[in-house]
Formats: sequence, structure tokens, C-alpha cells
Amino acid sequence: MSFIAGIIVLGQNDPEAVRILDKFSETATSAPSISMNFLLVTVDQIENSTDTLSGSVILAGNSYKLELPDNIIWYNGEISWSYLPAEQEVTITKPDMDANSFESRPSMIFTMYKKDFKSRLLEERSDSYLIDLYPEEIQNDLIRVRLTIAKPSLDLQTFEYKRRDGITLTLLVKDYNLKKVPESGMFVFTPAKYKGVEVIDMR
Repeated sequence: MSFIAGIIVLGQNDPEAVRILDKFSETATSAPSISMNFLLVTVDQIENSTDTLSGSVILAGNSYKLELPDNIIWYNGEISWSYLPAEQEVTITKPDMDANSFESRPSMIFTMYKKDFKSRLLEERSDSYLIDLYPEEIQNDLIRVRLTIAKPSLDLQTFEYKRRDGITLTLLVKDYNLKKVPESGMFVFTPAKYKGVEVIDMR
């Protein structure tokens, strides 16, 4: 079943999109954790380049552990540890929780629609929903966020983040699990496991 974009008045929320996003958000945030293996595709239209990297993340509340090929980030809800294996160094910071980017706050995927965005259900397919989010602020650096949500499971399949600078980030979810119970200390850097690493404390 397709929904014609023109039927949604600009500046208004699509009630059906909000209903689906509410269920999607509740399903994810009420789980013991959200665990994903993914591909992150970065397309730069200005440079005419495409970059793809694989990664994994596990989130529980405001805490997470994000693993990328050249970087591991632990965040316990207050303090962030960013470890660069090639440089053998870890940087400690207190991040800005208002920063809306996947790498700084992965959990924003599940809640960002609730504030400063208008939503629209573009298409309901046999196995998924296609939903767009548009920033209410016209001058926003972000043009659009597009989510593909599986049905009936409400698993996240793709998350596309399109910016005005010509860069589009697309998260392609390969594995999505809401049943893992995080181990104690999972969201904190453990120095004993990384002996000899230089610590740069910028708090």
C-alpha cells in the first residue's frame, strides 16, 4: 500500500507514521539492550566518493559500546572512552548529549522523531514500513532521515541520514537483537585489558 507524499500537508505529522514509530521506539527501548551488526555507507556527492565500513553496537539506556574497524567507544551515560588501536591510545571525554549523530549517540535513532521532527509514512510494504523524518528547523544541516522498519517485528533495517553538505550516511543493519543482557562493566573501558595504552583525559 503506497502513500502519496502530496496528501500530507507540509508541517504536519502523519498520525500513522507516529503510531508506527511509537511502537518501534517502545519495542526497542523496553528491551534489556539493542544489539546490531551493521554496514555504514558514506556517500559524498561533492567528492563523488563512497566509503563503507562494518561495525557493531550494543545499547542499554543511555549507555553503549560501539565497535568500528579503527575505533572502539564505550559510554556509560556520562563518560566516554574512545580507543584507537593503531595509535594505542584512549581519550576520555564527557560528550555533549545534545549531539545528534549516530557515532556520538546511537540511541537517538529510536527517539529522535519525538522532538524537532515531522514524520511521514512513505510506503507500507508487505514486509516493512518506509518512514521519512524532516527537521522542523528549515536551516538545519540535515535534510532528511529515512528509516526502514521491518513488519511485524519492528526491527530496524536501514537508517539513512541525508545532509545539506552532500553527504549521506546509511546504516544497513545485518543483525538486530533485543534479547542480549549486557555483561557487567560492558560500557566502561577496562585498562587491565589494554595494558600499555596511553590515556588522554580531556574531561
